[in-house]
Amino acid sequence: MPRMTASDSLTPGPQAPRRAPRADGAEARHRLLHTALRLFAQKGFAKTSTREIAREAEVNISAISYYFGDKEGLYAATFCEPMGGDASDLVAACKVPGQSLEETLRICMVSMIDPLKQGEIVRQCIQLHMREMLDPTSRWAEELDREIKGPHRAIAELLCRHLEVDRADDDIHRLTFAITGLSMQLYVSQDFIEALRPSLLRTPRAIDTWADRLTGYALALVEAEAARRRTERKQKK
Repeated sequence: MPRMTASDSLTPGPQAPRRAPRADGAEARHRLLHTALRLFAQKGFAKTSTREIAREAEVNISAISYYFGDKEGLYAATFCEPMGGDASDLVAACKVPGQSLEETLRICMVSMIDPLKQGEIVRQCIQLHMREMLDPTSRWAEELDREIKGPHRAIAELLCRHLEVDRADDDIHRLTFAITGLSMQLYVSQDFIEALRPSLLRTPRAIDTWADRLTGYALALVEAEAARRRTERKQKK
């Protein structure tokens, strides 16, 4: 009987059956993340077990601790990762020296609505955020600081510079909420848009058009506030 060399043992012959490739770690982590997102959005944190998540994701339950540390770590990841992007990018865009207000607002709008291109995942993310607001865990306070307060403050400071206001007053904050609300209404009104005019959200190009239009609307809001302040100053003279 001929001896088998190391080369022979590693290289299958022409008749050797081919095995299906194993799912790698990235795929297992992806399944865990998106399965958890769906279940947390449907049932909330407390009523969703790690065993259920692992079973529906078709992975060993130990994979949760391996990839996310624990259930809380997995829950936190469902807030940060599926929609992509990073609030720090928007904050940084508001501080670029010499960049026009229009360009900055366009970057902000793209940052805020680009996740809509992910379709059903975004619906689940919004459902999760709404559930967290109604039945908050410790995650809500962290989300408020990281994803809401920072961008709001950055846009308010941008508006102060443009309108030559020393510090943000109530009207600067009103304007900031109005501008960010332009993008948020797309998320909140997704079902209504789909029912009334589905083409407005159907393609990535349609969402890019939204970014352009919302930039124009935001500029109009800023100009309206600037005009109001000019009128107010004249009346005080």
